[in-house]
Amino acid sequence: MIVVTGAAGFIGSSLIRTLNNNKFIDIIAVDDFSNEQKNKNLEGKQIKQRVDRSRFFEWIDKNHLWIQFILHMGARSATTGYPKEVYDELNLNYTKTVWQKSVAYGIPLIYASSAATYGLGEFGYVDSHEIIPKLLPLNDYGRSKNDFDKWAIEQKNTPFFWAGLKFFNVYGPNEYHKGRMASVVFHAFNQIKQTGKVRLFKSHNPNYPDGGQIRDFVYVKDVCDAIYFLMQNRQQSGIYNIGTGKGRTFYDLAANTFKAMDLTPNIEFIPTPEDLRDKYQYFTEARMEKLLSLNYSNKFHSLEEGIEDYVKNYLLPGSYY
Repeated sequence: MIVVTGAAGFIGSSLIRTLNNNKFIDIIAVDDFSNEQKNKNLEGKQIKQRVDRSRFFEWIDKNHLWIQFILHMGARSATTGYPKEVYDELNLNYTKTVWQKSVAYGIPLIYASSAATYGLGEFGYVDSHEIIPKLLPLNDYGRSKNDFDKWAIEQKNTPFFWAGLKFFNVYGPNEYHKGRMASVVFHAFNQIKQTGKVRLFKSHNPNYPDGGQIRDFVYVKDVCDAIYFLMQNRQQSGIYNIGTGKGRTFYDLAANTFKAMDLTPNIEFIPTPEDLRDKYQYFTEARMEKLLSLNYSNKFHSLEEGIEDYVKNYLLPGSYY
């Protein structure tokens, strides 16, 4: 059996589809299943059992002999809006217990970290363990993720294989439930449908034109392929970036969303809120050498390819992956 936590969420449910596509059907789905909209992500997928996250540790104690792998994608992923204690409980302490169960029962573990740990990128975007203690995340979400990464690399007792994955700007199907935390592609698509245009933040940095702010946008199917590779090829434990390694502009993202909808771009620039300007990231780009050094050879979707697939095959028909 393979355990996927955060199973009804964006990345978790997409990961289950990838596992099913690779003939893994004995999936234990762990989540808080109270959100009916989010639960739609699991429709049509082959799952052996659903386990509420509050009962998960008790369930592991009883069933650990049959667990082949834990893929811990569950987290409080909203970057704001919750007190620090919530992030510490769900992102830090819960994950520590997942780790400890993995150690106790000899189960390999992959868990979700985040590129939010990099803050403003003062130390670059390289997935080196040496810089993790120095990083300065910008919010409690990023701090909770980095606090766990710091804790993990300090541990003497570890799963026999483990990987913490710093996801960059993930977009793609199954994020319908995420509200304002959904990807910029999702919001751009809906703005175009509703108003015929996309609104992007102006640049307040002379080194970047309006819409020229850069992010490493990575398609969720590529994220899942990378997780599957690491699950199958347990070569080197540690922290890994999961991005494309090629940053692209918000203008490119918006223009390609229009293109996928067969429309002419209509982009309006609005001032970045003043309370965000000092913490606004103008550039993120994953250094991908560590994953590639494991002979990872899957091709990442370009931004054009990913948006076209997402818009035409999922957003326009309202379908799920």
